[in-house]
Amino acid sequence: MKPVLSPIDYGIITIVLLITLYFGFRFSRNQTSTKTYFKAQGRVPAWAIGMSLLATLISSVTFLGYPGEGYSSNWILLVQGLMVPIVLLGTIWFIVPLYRKVIGLSTYEYFEKRFGRLARYYSSLAFVLRQFSGMGTVFFLLAVALSNMTGGNTFAIITVVGAIIIIVNLMGGIEAVIWLDVFQGFMLFASGILCLGVILYSVEGGPAEVWNIAQENGRTGFGPYDIDFTQLTFIVMVINGAFYAIQKYGTDQTVVQRYLTAKTDKAAIRASLLGILLTVPVWTLFMLIGTALFVYYRQQPLPDGMRADAVFPFFIMTELPTGVIGFILAAMISAAICSLSADLNSLAAVGVEDYYKKFRPHRTDKEYLRVSRVFVVVSGLISILIGAIYINAGSEGVLGIVFTLYAIFSGGIVGIFLLGIFSARANRQGVNIAIITCVLFTAYAFLTSTEIGLGDNKRLLLDFGAYNFTHNKLMLGVYSHLVVIGVGYIASLFFPKPELDKNLLYSGWVDSRRERKAEERLRAVSAEVSSL
Repeated sequence: MKPVLSPIDYGIITIVLLITLYFGFRFSRNQTSTKTYFKAQGRVPAWAIGMSLLATLISSVTFLGYPGEGYSSNWILLVQGLMVPIVLLGTIWFIVPLYRKVIGLSTYEYFEKRFGRLARYYSSLAFVLRQFSGMGTVFFLLAVALSNMTGGNTFAIITVVGAIIIIVNLMGGIEAVIWLDVFQGFMLFASGILCLGVILYSVEGGPAEVWNIAQENGRTGFGPYDIDFTQLTFIVMVINGAFYAIQKYGTDQTVVQRYLTAKTDKAAIRASLLGILLTVPVWTLFMLIGTALFVYYRQQPLPDGMRADAVFPFFIMTELPTGVIGFILAAMISAAICSLSADLNSLAAVGVEDYYKKFRPHRTDKEYLRVSRVFVVVSGLISILIGAIYINAGSEGVLGIVFTLYAIFSGGIVGIFLLGIFSARANRQGVNIAIITCVLFTAYAFLTSTEIGLGDNKRLLLDFGAYNFTHNKLMLGVYSHLVVIGVGYIASLFFPKPELDKNLLYSGWVDSRRERKAEERLRAVSAEVSSL
């Protein structure tokens, strides 16, 4: 790969970066309170929020990871994404109004109202650590890809992109982030469709040949379909995907915060459905790019030893014309910026709402807004630092760090949420016991399934012999949620039944819906009587 871009390509990238900064300054005058800074006071239409949800879930991981997987394997990792609409089409109707009714800004306020402070701080801390590890991964992937493609310095790339993200959030708040997401969403679709079209029609025999060769070489389908939890199988991805959907759309601040920016419950639900229905096609699109690249490079020479996640960048730099290269790279950078911007804004929201207000209550909103901006800057600098550490650690170090944070600090959050909305019997004491049990279980599972060392010197961090955790690591998160549900419910039976606000429960939503329908019928009857 020749890491040289033309002035036209650099010009396109520069224009996109300037447009990104424009969004920050364009909405800066509106940011006069924490409500506008974090919730935009209902000024954003539902379709724009839906596009923002799409962009929030798309980053350099989608641009580079999905084509790499499609090139090296079949579509099994796409199963997780396909489970999102299946699960959420049945749950989004009550999740959205629940949050809009019972929380002010932080998702984890619900956890405190339902189960007390430990549940709130455990879930919010898990979110913070998860976001920082994820942001570091996005920075790392983007910097390494652009460095290989352009010859630029990786740390310089992280610093420039990080500075732009901080400025956009500092000036424009969530409103700038959402409208930037809309701009990036269109670029994302255009770049993906363009690349897939070019690859399909560059293959001798066209799309039909791509399908035939991919099928013959095991690059299609979602198997293996064995019922085996020790391997990466279809059933493992289905179960993992169901819990992923609930965790992302039911407990993640970056998503829940979007619900709060809509004008009404109905608008928030429409936005959520739009975001859900757009995200799956994008994941599918980039997975198919990898499949098509596999077929293309069976007909063309490819440098020996090239990693799967480097094939798509190689194709961009060697096969696409001047101008198109710049557009694709600009879309890649924009995807990372949008994902990271959403992360940064939500981290600041959690920092102020879950921590600063607890330590300094009853302060002026002006002070809280000023502290919010401080959190944006500090969080951005920490993320840049983590990205730089990832680069020095190498790819294996990155995966190890990310998995450690996810495994130890994210376990059981969905379990807490499901107990909270579906079980009126679950209480604070029972869930506190479940959280402690979950942390211990997750630590055991991680330590007895993770190896360190090289070659013949590899050994487990902790070896219990026949009692080691041997299932696929994707199942670790699933089991942690189940541990919380089981232990939390059983332990709750030993303590008094709590007195609850019915708005915190799914049953309360059902009752409210029945009451609204009864009132509507009564009004309709009254109107008919009045007209006689």
